[in-house]
Formats: sequence, C-alpha cells, structure tokens
Amino acid sequence: MVDQNTYYATGKRKNAIARTWIKPGTGAISINGRTLEDYFRVYTAKTIIQQPLVLTNSADKFDIMVKVSGGGVMGQAGAIRHGITKALIGYDAELRPALKKVGYVRRDPREKERKKYGQKGARARFQFSKR
Repeated sequence: MVDQNTYYATGKRKNAIARTWIKPGTGAISINGRTLEDYFRVYTAKTIIQQPLVLTNSADKFDIMVKVSGGGVMGQAGAIRHGITKALIGYDAELRPALKKVGYVRRDPREKERKKYGQKGARARFQFSKR
C-alpha cells in the first residue's frame, strides 16, 4: 500500500516489467502517460490487460496507472496483467482464490532460451553437408 487508497504491485513477463498502481476511481487505465487504446493497438493485448478486472467485476471501480518497460507488446501486456492482479490482491485478499484458479497470480516462468556456441541460435544448427 502506497498511501491510504493506492495499492502498488510489480508484474513481470519475459523481459517486461510493469509497475502498477490502483486506486478507487472510474476505470481509467493509463500506461506510460497514455491511454490504453493509444498505447496498445492490438486488441488481444487490451483484452489480456482487462482480464483480472473483468473476472473480479471491478473494471469501472479502479483507476490504474502503469509504468512498463522492456519486452514486446504481448510481454508488456502480460506484465501489466500480473501487476494488476497482485495489486487487486493487495486491495482485497478474498479475490485471490478466483484469480488463482484461472492462473493470473503465478508469474509466467517462460524466458528466452540462450544461444549456444557452435550453433546458429538456441536450437537451430548450421546446415550440415557430408561432402
């Protein structure tokens, strides 16, 4: 809890990190000083961000302010969802079972696999020729 009515949480996904603040309000979502529609052009990303709010019927109860960095569009969307979920749990711990059941509480552990030496990429090999 930051002040009396503001709840803070950090969400992560791949290389994206989202610092999230929620406070009671009208349902405005601000990401890096821009609106949700302005920041994310992809419909799927907008849907991912709103999933915990829709699930808990609190889409129009909170104003959300997010600072997100790193990663790509979908990684940032996943990080914001994780941050919103953790902040909602900070606001009301009784929301946790419903959020946990659909898998929003746990951080997605998948990361990019490193490139190995002697190979073209993480799994791709250089072309092999017998002659």
